[in-house]
Amino acid sequence: MLKHAPGRGLLFSGSDWNFQTLSHAYDAIDIVAKEELGLDTYPVQMEVISSEQMLDAYSSIGMPLMYRHWSFGKHFLYQELLYRKGGRGLAYELVINSNPCIVYLMEENTMALQALVTAHAAFGHNHFFKNNYLFRQWTDAGAILGYLDFAKSYIQRCEERHGVAAVEAILDAAHALMEQGVFRYRRPPRLSSEKQREGLRERLDYEERSYNDLWRTIPRQAAAGKAGDTQDVAAERKKALNLPEENLLYFLEKNSLILEPWQREILRIVRVVAQYFYPQRQTQVMNEGCATFVHYTLMNALFDQGRIGEGAMLEILRNHANVVLQPGFDDPRFSGINPYALGFDMMRDVQRIATAPTAEDRDWFPEIAGTGDWRAIMLEAWANHRDESFIRQYLSPALIRKWRLFVLSDVASERVYNVASIHNERGYEQIRSTLAERYDIGARHPDIQVVDVDLLGQRHLRLQHKINRGILVESDSCDAVLSYVQALWGYEVSLQGVDAQTGATVYERSGREIVSSS
Repeated sequence: MLKHAPGRGLLFSGSDWNFQTLSHAYDAIDIVAKEELGLDTYPVQMEVISSEQMLDAYSSIGMPLMYRHWSFGKHFLYQELLYRKGGRGLAYELVINSNPCIVYLMEENTMALQALVTAHAAFGHNHFFKNNYLFRQWTDAGAILGYLDFAKSYIQRCEERHGVAAVEAILDAAHALMEQGVFRYRRPPRLSSEKQREGLRERLDYEERSYNDLWRTIPRQAAAGKAGDTQDVAAERKKALNLPEENLLYFLEKNSLILEPWQREILRIVRVVAQYFYPQRQTQVMNEGCATFVHYTLMNALFDQGRIGEGAMLEILRNHANVVLQPGFDDPRFSGINPYALGFDMMRDVQRIATAPTAEDRDWFPEIAGTGDWRAIMLEAWANHRDESFIRQYLSPALIRKWRLFVLSDVASERVYNVASIHNERGYEQIRSTLAERYDIGARHPDIQVVDVDLLGQRHLRLQHKINRGILVESDSCDAVLSYVQALWGYEVSLQGVDAQTGATVYERSGREIVSSS
């Protein structure tokens, strides 16, 4: 990217842009981002793409390098149909959590919009990716692009060697289990280096040449059955297999008795991709709120310096207003809480509490109210919180009133809803806690773990679903999980639903029942 010394006067005039203008605007935004907000970012690689290329990026879950799968093409056709018929617009930008940070800009954007999305993505999202603890602990921004290049070429080789149908069968099962293919409570292993990946290629080639079909020849029932197990034997078995195991794809990759080496590596590729997106699922409000707050602050700072004209600023504010629009519950456009709107409003509210607090703010936030140093507060929050903890700590009564939030009590045994929490001191606490729980993915997604497996007898794999608040897995989803796990395991699989509080068995479903019913 070309570098220009910071100058005075307007950064651009009119709606047309060229690469020199983009570079000039980037340099000016970079200076303000460091001086005004103290942002710390990865180096940036900016790419200008067409609308069709943006649709293609949508279909491959936003990654610049991705293996082939039929679901990506299906998603592309669906998004293209909506776009051509005017049913939806396209994102003005797309940003990749990598080092360097890759930012895609739409070539149809005006220059004012290019400046806005540069501040939003190349600085807001970029800073959040680099500094938030979830991304630091759970992703490897420096290695992800190299790993995806390896994954794409490896799966292509598998298709050439084993056939597209065989590869797609493994990918279908792995994609269906992606939500259960992440480490939630322990840090995953780091991605391998290029040298290690080259060694892996050689090892897999050797294993495929010398693969022993031993497990297929062992009888399905051995002399040592489940009945002979003692508690000590079962405990030793679970200890050796590190059970219970929350990551189903990891367990199947390491312990399946029927998978060949190339199939295990495909499972590993899919779970690495799932793990890469795991922090993003926990930080949507914070990530989008951070990027929106950053672009709003930086664009206003450049306008105050006379670097952006009034006409361009009006266009920027109009696009900003569209981004943070929160439709009412009775609006046809309503689809839930807009993460851009909630995140931006919360961060602006923190800024207000730090600089101009009310007596109520001082009671609720004694540590930050009136300190004046909103930048330090914001940088700390961006680095150390996810959506659930950020809302639980920083959602204020003033913002609850502005958003007109309240809690409805939904009890299955009652015919009507009850308003359980309103705008009083006790209600504010409950509203904040209830909203925070909505963003706790551990509470929203079913907790299904491998709890036992009989390796010497029937090789029966037992899964357990810990049921929270009486929320069961839908029968179709339950059957789908069992069928895909059974396809990868090769033997009987059962799923037991257990109440997380009492330990009582609520339901039990077996893969054998699914096969017999179908």
